[in-house]
Amino acid sequence: MNKPSLWERYLTKEIGIEFKACLYFFALLFFYCVYRLCTGFKVAEIWHMAEMIFLTYIVGYIQVFLLWNFDESDELGKKEILGISICTMIYTAVSYFGNWFDKNIYVTAGFAGYVIFLYVCVYFVYKCRRKIDDKILNYDLELFKTRSEKEE
Repeated sequence: MNKPSLWERYLTKEIGIEFKACLYFFALLFFYCVYRLCTGFKVAEIWHMAEMIFLTYIVGYIQVFLLWNFDESDELGKKEILGISICTMIYTAVSYFGNWFDKNIYVTAGFAGYVIFLYVCVYFVYKCRRKIDDKILNYDLELFKTRSEKEE
């Protein structure tokens, strides 16, 4: 079996960051749009959406290259909780200073809680996906082993 090339490893990380950015952008946008609807607006600010998408890419790179890719880790330990805290603080600070929620401290605090909940949910989704992938790989390995034994 060939070892993945440097390009393939880089591409895998980039695809992961792209996926994270899309996932987290949708989640942030959902919270933002619910807030806008609750405050009587039926439109979202394009500038806020642009800030959100750029921020999700930046935080995605921070997560993958600086914070141990914590949402894809095997367990939630101190390191992962630190990563969740740092990223939540970044999202919350930008939302406050970017005026996403009209600098309402209560909504901003609720947003911080939402981001923490989001990270925990994503952690469990990745954990389930790994278990399913392991199950599929083990099944394929067993199938391959059975076929190999029959051919002998």
